[in-house]
Amino acid sequence: MKKKKSNTSQSNEELAVLKQKYADLKKKYQEKVRQVSLFKTLEYINSEGFRLDLFLDRIIDWVLGATQTESAALLMLDENEGRLEFMVAKGPSSEKLKGLSVQIDEGIAGKTLSTNQPYISQNVTQDSTWSPRIAEDLKYNTVNLLAVPLRIRGKAKGVIEIINKKSGDPFVKDDIKLMEGLSNEIALALENGRLLDSARYKAESFSKLARLSAILNSSLDHQTVRIRALESVVELMECETGSLYLIDEEKDELYFEVALGEKGKAVKEIRLKMGEGIAGWVAQKGESDLVPDTAEDPRWAKRVDQKSDFVTNNMITVPVKSKHKVIGVLQAINKLNGRKPNQADLKLMENLSDQVAIALENARLYEEQKEMFFETAEALATAIEKRDPYTGGHTRRVREFSLAIGRQLDLTDDLLELLEITAILHDIGKIGVDDAVLRKPGKLNDEEYEKMKLHTSYGYEILNHVKKLGPAIPGMRHHHERMDGKGYPLGLKGNEIPLLARIICVADTWDAMTSNRPYRKGLSDQIAYEELKENKNKQFDLKVINAFLRAYNNGEIISQQKEERIKAKKKLKK
Repeated sequence: MKKKKSNTSQSNEELAVLKQKYADLKKKYQEKVRQVSLFKTLEYINSEGFRLDLFLDRIIDWVLGATQTESAALLMLDENEGRLEFMVAKGPSSEKLKGLSVQIDEGIAGKTLSTNQPYISQNVTQDSTWSPRIAEDLKYNTVNLLAVPLRIRGKAKGVIEIINKKSGDPFVKDDIKLMEGLSNEIALALENGRLLDSARYKAESFSKLARLSAILNSSLDHQTVRIRALESVVELMECETGSLYLIDEEKDELYFEVALGEKGKAVKEIRLKMGEGIAGWVAQKGESDLVPDTAEDPRWAKRVDQKSDFVTNNMITVPVKSKHKVIGVLQAINKLNGRKPNQADLKLMENLSDQVAIALENARLYEEQKEMFFETAEALATAIEKRDPYTGGHTRRVREFSLAIGRQLDLTDDLLELLEITAILHDIGKIGVDDAVLRKPGKLNDEEYEKMKLHTSYGYEILNHVKKLGPAIPGMRHHHERMDGKGYPLGLKGNEIPLLARIICVADTWDAMTSNRPYRKGLSDQIAYEELKENKNKQFDLKVINAFLRAYNNGEIISQQKEERIKAKKKLKK
């Protein structure tokens, strides 16, 4: 006959069962809470301001909270490079991990990826699979570690690692069950997040590219185009800086045409042989190149960094081609926020390079056209000077003096260019003046002087036939007007006289006073200097005279007599 259990014993058993049921319910409740918490984290993917880096941060924060561990990291497979890259990491010294990568067969992460199975190491120092390289660099004490694969459609595409429980306890099967149960959700959300981020990146990038292309092609000035090219690289690629090398075909070298920032001057002195360094390799091969870590690339020319005191970590280098010919190399250097450049960046950089090549080619053609235009104008001016042997070099000097004054007045580049062509052509009308007047070795009488004054009207008639020279007409026509209204041809006064005409008036008068003529010796610089000052606001514009004086005192104005003395001294030295 069985002995009946005592009431106390039965109560204890019932209590134990209730406690177990409570523990099971509590565990299930905690799992549900964690799931709900994770789902809320994953919901961020649908927010309007979604950013992949913030999404990854939220996932790792959730993992740390759910597992109560000191550190956690998420690594993703880069199939193009065949490496596992640290996308995000949290914990002591972990900020240094972001952007680093390991071989797909390296360490516990590599084994987890290759086997597609979780891996626990209770004492990493005794584990032959463990690779201490990165932990030693970070000076971080890893005791134990749990890694689980991130599976997308059954294939491992990444790894989540959790390190060192805060309690000091070892990892157990329940930890694996927890992480495996949620890794699929994380992997799927992460894949969707990456696809969404990639789509947004492409849309934003191509929108930027279209805008930057318009900016690049809005100028035909070669220097402006080159600077804008580098500014476009920095903005589009979100990198620290950029560089533009052009090819010197005569020396078979690359040189920095433009370099931004404080180090620019030092960098511009550097030249690379074709084939030297990554830039030289790209120029020689005509192929683009992506270098995630320059320190590991044997082609990297370290002397560039040594010269500029700049640290290059990674770069994208693409050739700049015009009509299938490599004319230069464009580089994006050091992605911001610790990121590494990828294939999408490389493709975008190639698209930008195409736009830079078009802008450079347009600027080159414009420069050639402008150069031909100036050479034609100079040829006309030279032809006129041949008719008047007593004013040799006058046009050149007036041009130089006018530009020196213009720079002191802070004229824009466009106005300086217009001033230059106007100064070259200021005496173009003398082609219509009789030789008897133009070539007279002595002082002109009143009748001859009136005929000489007609050169401004003749010039007006000549330039009116050339549409492109229209903007130069006012400065040429009125460079003999006076501020007091006593000049010619129209007797304009004050601000009625175009600014360029007022500038050329001072430059022309200075050269006339200081140059030698058959019938008189030119005035000394000092006497001519005082003469200009005495006539400001009568014959000359006050602000133009002050600009001339500043230019003269800076050594930018060299009269004919001074020029001849300098040449004589050089001959004696020889």
